[in-house]
Amino acid sequence: MRRNVILIYTDQWRGDAFSIEGHPTVRTPYLDEFADRGARARRAYSGSPTCVPARMTLFTSLVAAHHGRVGYQDGVPFDVETTLAGEFKKAGYHTQAIGKMHLWPERVRAGFDDVILHDGYLHKSRRREQSTEWYDDYLSWLREQDGESAVADYLDDGLHCNSMVARPWSRPEAYHPTSWAVTKAIEWLYRRDPTVPFFLYLSFHRPHSPFDPPQWAFDQYMNMPSHEVPVGDWVEEFEPWRNDKRPDSLVAVYPEYDQHRAQAGYYGNMSHIDAQLERFFEVLGEFGLTQDTYVAFSSDHGEMLGDHHMWRKGYPYEGSAHIPFFIKGPGIPEHSTIDEVIEIRDWMPTLLECAGIDIPEGLDGRSVLPLIHGPNGEKVELPADQPRSQGTTGDEWREFTHGEHILNDVSMQFVLSQRFKYIWLHHNGHEQLFDIPNDPQELHNLAGDPNYGAELARHRQFLIECLEGREEGFVEDGHLVPGREVHTTLSFAGKNPVAVEHPKPQMGVAAP
Repeated sequence: MRRNVILIYTDQWRGDAFSIEGHPTVRTPYLDEFADRGARARRAYSGSPTCVPARMTLFTSLVAAHHGRVGYQDGVPFDVETTLAGEFKKAGYHTQAIGKMHLWPERVRAGFDDVILHDGYLHKSRRREQSTEWYDDYLSWLREQDGESAVADYLDDGLHCNSMVARPWSRPEAYHPTSWAVTKAIEWLYRRDPTVPFFLYLSFHRPHSPFDPPQWAFDQYMNMPSHEVPVGDWVEEFEPWRNDKRPDSLVAVYPEYDQHRAQAGYYGNMSHIDAQLERFFEVLGEFGLTQDTYVAFSSDHGEMLGDHHMWRKGYPYEGSAHIPFFIKGPGIPEHSTIDEVIEIRDWMPTLLECAGIDIPEGLDGRSVLPLIHGPNGEKVELPADQPRSQGTTGDEWREFTHGEHILNDVSMQFVLSQRFKYIWLHHNGHEQLFDIPNDPQELHNLAGDPNYGAELARHRQFLIECLEGREEGFVEDGHLVPGREVHTTLSFAGKNPVAVEHPKPQMGVAAP
């Protein structure tokens, strides 16, 4: 039999921001229970940590170099034929998206039967002469509620979509976009086709700013002490970016009280999602769907939240690039973990294998099911009545994982191995090397330490192989070349990236 599959996707949720991960402040009791009932990955990453490129990777299982979005740019048409939802649909699933898609045009379905949208503040779409019905189902709904006007907006409280300024939500909690998304998901459970299995993509705009949780969620963190943020011995690298006068700055040192309020707003958004997911899980059980459904939880990227004086996302550092990656369902052992480095591109083949759907050729991702091990070493054993997909073995997982993102006109290239993270900043050629298991807060740059010269060279060589032949000219005569002109979208965007010949690195990488 085919199992149902639900992917719960958030925006800007740090991989360490769970009480089950030992976070000093965040309380996520229901997501902790969710993670404990299945598998959670310790080293999951977003290879391109902002909304547009990360979601392109999620929906296509292609890395940025292959789908063309190597930075954040709105308005690039969605142009990939093989998609996550499309493969479920081909297999006879009823497919539905609720919440944030962040694709262009806004109503493109990317393989879903239908989409119910709230993407947050879509800069390219927010033109007052254009009706909200074209791009935001939540905002259209909000304006129909009691006490709301025809021009009511989720930004009426004066918060900005990328600002660290925080305040509690001023409307009824049921009017919050987080609560609305869960309400729509519950309504859809009544409306789904009961004769076929379903794939539901439930996508929250929060905890992304605006930092505006309900009063109870904001207060519980305002009443806690602030926790100290890490500051590495390399932060002067980004001092030219620093601007303490702007509330949406990429680099800033804000007053302690303001930073505390930002933490309260950000973590409060998380606690609100946590509570609403418990509401959704209870209803799922009342429908009798819990036992035959795989449920996954993840995010497109994290939030620096003041780490190393940095804010927002787009960076290769842990606060921005490290993401949650939880999954539970039939055959997945409770209390289990994944220790290898995995990436957003791996969600598509993983979920397809859970459903027993053959994984299409040409993807950059691989199923992580073979990597899951329980506390006693037990592996995933899918139910005997479930169709077998053409999944992969975990015997030869990637030795290296490449990520990249353009931020402030700087291409930040990074390479992850099981122990190290290597970073190359294209504008000046500076290198960084972090020993993640022993320095998880990235306090010490080891690039200048001769004891780590061999690891630096090994990771650099892999990056050279990744970038060889790229249109930017990052590599010349076998060496990295700084200072090249960069663009957020590669020139082949608008064509089908799957058909574009682009060399894939071979060093230390198992065949897909």
